[in-house]
Amino acid sequence: MIAELAAAIAREEPVVLATVVRTERSVPRRAGSKMLVYADGRTEGTVGGGEMEHRVTLEAVEVLAEGRPRMLSYSLLDPADGDPGVCGGRAEIYLEPYMPASTLFIVGAGHIGRAVSDLAKWVGYRTVVWDDRAEVIDDAPNADVALTGTITDALDAYRVTGETAIVVVTRNVELDVQILPNLLATPARYIGLMGSARRWETTRDGLIAAGVSEANLARVHAPIGIEISAETPEEIAVSILAEVIGDRRGP
Repeated sequence: MIAELAAAIAREEPVVLATVVRTERSVPRRAGSKMLVYADGRTEGTVGGGEMEHRVTLEAVEVLAEGRPRMLSYSLLDPADGDPGVCGGRAEIYLEPYMPASTLFIVGAGHIGRAVSDLAKWVGYRTVVWDDRAEVIDDAPNADVALTGTITDALDAYRVTGETAIVVVTRNVELDVQILPNLLATPARYIGLMGSARRWETTRDGLIAAGVSEANLARVHAPIGIEISAETPEEIAVSILAEVIGDRRGP
């Protein structure tokens, strides 16, 4: 079971480890029994089968959506009272989520892109930085992965998942219009675009002309960041990361 858990972590697949931590009287499985539950409801191992295990699986999928652990307590006495069994005992099961490290994909390696990468690494994100200018990437930004070439090449080289946040801090509108359709085709959890409200309006018009739908445009957070009257690249990075973290953690 531990080897299966390690393999899921290695392939960056979210998973919950369900462990029976306490039992009383007659129960299907004793303390220490474990089961893995994946986001699609697949399981490895067992905590007892039957209705109780079915409920544990449903709760584990919720835990993955929240990213927070949960303790469950079941009486196995009387199904007429809603209990998931008639074994005669009680069981407590701890659900522990193992989430892949969140990735920040930074599009643009200028002063602000570097500041965002530095701060993101400090707060625990895995950082990927792309810029179409090879000479800028060669002057290695502080990132776990540095990419150049086309945005298509970059997205082929590094898979964006539903745990990825994308921060677009490029040098001009033309580049934004060129690359955003590719970014919007990914399952990224968050896509934010730097610039003034006027710049976003111009970018938006260009994307509409290119055939991007209103539903996709609604995914873009623009202008990116919370309002703190930021001026320096470092201050702007604080504003951006505050919004990204808020999106990740939720209300």
